[in-house]
Amino acid sequence: MKIAIAQLNPTVGDLTGNAERILAMAHQAADLGADLFLTPELSLCGYPPRDLLMRPSFIQQMKQQSIELAKAMPSALSALIGIAEHNPAASQGEKPIFNSMALLQAGKIKEIFHKRLLPTYDVFDEDRYFESGTTANSFMYTTSGTSLHIGVTICEDLWNNESFWGKRAYPINPIQELVEKGVDLVLNLSASPFVCGKQALRERMIAHEAKQQQCPIVYVNQVGGNDDLIFDGQSVAFNQAGQIMSRAAAFETDLQMVTFDPATKDLQAAAIRPLLDNPNAEIWSALVLGVQDYARKCGFTKVVIGLSGGVDSAAVSALASQALGPQNVLGILMPSPYSSDHSISDAEQLANNLGIATQTIPIGPLMASYDSTLSSLFAGTEDGITEENLQSRIRGNLLMAVSNKFGHLLLTTGNKSEMAVGYCTLYGDMNGGLAVIADVPKTRVYALCHWLNRDHEVIPQHILTKPPSAELKPDQRDQDSLPDYDALDNILERLIQQQQSADDIVAAGHSAAVVQRVIQLVTRAEFKRRQSAPVLKVTDRAFGMGWRMPIASRWSLAISSSASTNSLSPDSPFLDSLASDSLPIQTPTKHHQPQTPVRS
Repeated sequence: MKIAIAQLNPTVGDLTGNAERILAMAHQAADLGADLFLTPELSLCGYPPRDLLMRPSFIQQMKQQSIELAKAMPSALSALIGIAEHNPAASQGEKPIFNSMALLQAGKIKEIFHKRLLPTYDVFDEDRYFESGTTANSFMYTTSGTSLHIGVTICEDLWNNESFWGKRAYPINPIQELVEKGVDLVLNLSASPFVCGKQALRERMIAHEAKQQQCPIVYVNQVGGNDDLIFDGQSVAFNQAGQIMSRAAAFETDLQMVTFDPATKDLQAAAIRPLLDNPNAEIWSALVLGVQDYARKCGFTKVVIGLSGGVDSAAVSALASQALGPQNVLGILMPSPYSSDHSISDAEQLANNLGIATQTIPIGPLMASYDSTLSSLFAGTEDGITEENLQSRIRGNLLMAVSNKFGHLLLTTGNKSEMAVGYCTLYGDMNGGLAVIADVPKTRVYALCHWLNRDHEVIPQHILTKPPSAELKPDQRDQDSLPDYDALDNILERLIQQQQSADDIVAAGHSAAVVQRVIQLVTRAEFKRRQSAPVLKVTDRAFGMGWRMPIASRWSLAISSSASTNSLSPDSPFLDSLASDSLPIQTPTKHHQPQTPVRS
């Protein structure tokens, strides 16, 4: 039996377009002699459809589209298509729909199977919409006179092996139940979002399951960007011994063929695409795809970026150039009286290296106009953060004007370190439609740029060696207001992703006073993050739909009693306000949460 693994890039809500993509790849598979055709989870509507699932008309149109798709499929091909299906028991208090797959055969929908395990953590909120399936899903398939018993599962159904994870997250293991029913093969339709390093984890987990159950597993994953989520594809197949037999491409659509031998009841070796095992290569590929699909699926062909001569805008410009082509990227230089000559020349050299167009708009006259307009109201006060923020907001207004005038998508350039501690300005540098690197720590931004320069210079060397600065006042440096980025990013990694307590972070070698201050900054910056553009997710704890912290709260993230007794020196520059807006700092309290698992 030849199985076609269709690694598709759907657009959420585009029922007709997604059906056309499924059908086109189904014909390719039929031409290659495929018997069974697999598509990702919710492939007909795209994942995640979020609250579109609450609209009865959306579910009804999906049903009709699946009926029409069944009629149009190649007659000799059996296909599994991801859909949302109406729940007839909804009137009895159950959820109105199931997360399902439809088996299409001979022009009809032959059977429908329901997802059993519904993830509700991080970016997943499936219990909001779906009712859980209650029975183990399988069907019989006859090929060359041999009848095969095929088990079918959807995404999370594969992620509950107690011996692999050390515990169960759900009471049942659908794979174990299918093996106990005597299936010959397990298929899994997934939409598993990208996180750096996750593919290696997926493969270890699937290999463990296949070997433990002595049952081959074929896993098909969605690819592409949908809003803040990026799906990496890398669909795989493992034999009974837990050996990889097939791997599809990373970050691109693909059609892979794998053969199941009824005599041995096992998979035969097929094409194995390379595994991206370099984190910089993984993250870069994911961000390029995320920018490309966000622009394309939202109807943008060109983007605009504020070029400061710094590493963040350089990285975003390089990403956008690769995603959309340099001819579709416009860089805006907005020097102020505080901008250094090298910042302008660095930005110009970057633009030349990338081949992108630029425009220069000096903001000195606008700054003077603001000063004049506000002079009577601000009389008797000293210049400070407010005036620094005005520069950022002037630049933000100019960039939005260009975006509005020409229909370009404005990309923000702030990184995760800045977003975490609020080192950013609302309605200024936070303006934009997509926060490209807001899940990439500053140290990783530098690592990405060095990786990009591995063969030849893309990012000018001076950008990578000069001290980072917002250049909003004379001789300003980021480290006037922040700890060294190596220390800051390590603290943030421990606090945000590992969810360590303050005591744990201090025990790792960090100053108690610095840890206290970082936690205060992270806590009070929540109101800014809530107003951010969508953040492309590349880590297991991003500032997006998986981060749901309150704004008006007196419960700090992870401060401990020992750290709270260590106050900062009144003369410490780190005690000063950041070059940003701020809310009052609340008295911190101890809080320790378990680490969020990286799952499906």
